[in-house]
Amino acid sequence: MDQLRSLRVFAQVIAEGSFAGAARTLDLAPAVVTRAVSDLEDHLGVRLLNRTTRSLVLTEVGDEYLDRVKRILADLQDADTLAIDFNNAPSGNLHILCPPAFATHQLVPNIPVFRQKFPGIGLELVATGPVDAADENFDVSIVSIGQQPLQGDFVVRPLALSHFIICAAPAYLAHRGHLQEPLDLLRHDSLLPDVAAVRRELTLFPVGDGNGLPTRQLLRLNLPSPALSTSQLEVLYAAALAGMGVTGLPTFMVADAIRDGRLQRVLPDWHGGTLQLYAAMPTRKHIPTRTRAFVDFLVETFGGKQEDPWLSTIQA
Repeated sequence: MDQLRSLRVFAQVIAEGSFAGAARTLDLAPAVVTRAVSDLEDHLGVRLLNRTTRSLVLTEVGDEYLDRVKRILADLQDADTLAIDFNNAPSGNLHILCPPAFATHQLVPNIPVFRQKFPGIGLELVATGPVDAADENFDVSIVSIGQQPLQGDFVVRPLALSHFIICAAPAYLAHRGHLQEPLDLLRHDSLLPDVAAVRRELTLFPVGDGNGLPTRQLLRLNLPSPALSTSQLEVLYAAALAGMGVTGLPTFMVADAIRDGRLQRVLPDWHGGTLQLYAAMPTRKHIPTRTRAFVDFLVETFGGKQEDPWLSTIQA
């Protein structure tokens, strides 16, 4: 019996949920897949799977055995990667998970610089929604969270902070008037994320003094019905550019638009919360050089500190 092949087949059968699915994925005959699992059970002297015509269910020992098999296969892959990477330029594909707004406004504009440095690395980017936890199915997850701790067992590198700042289009402000204090928000059209719209509450945090200390207490406002609410930050951004109202968006999204005059920051002594940005990688003994190169590039590009690199570029 080729035990290593049997371990791979066993793990794939569980991943696919069927012998037929594993056979297709591994490009093996179904009889070969069935024989490999049976040989493994005979070798161990225990049943790993309970089989029915409709499903496969791991036995208790099979469940524990699978956990160890996954570790063995992961260690073997890491060992192979270590040997292949030695003396070779980083190459291969990276699977990246990223929030859509950060992908659009920050990651993609910087990718050409990364590709110039590492032309052998291809990027497969998934940016379908918020990322508040790392995903072990990706080489790198760019996580964006508030003040809650990160979840899961991952290798984590901080990238930056990003404050939500209040802004509107100059044409809107010229028509509806400028804001002098937070209470002025109550007479303006608001563009809100779904959570704030449901709660009808906006929390504002004071900008610190020169020593980073707050100069006043946080402020909570009970808001009227918003002109627009949505779960998509990109929609809020487009609505603000179109002059629909006042919104709060992360600095990494609006810094360029404020610098070139498409948006104007209001109430500069307040901000609407903070996002923490991290690059997270699955915990492994060996991280491929292409993954290390990409994460190092992110840290170099965005600072790698608990600071907001975009806020200092915005003129109040």
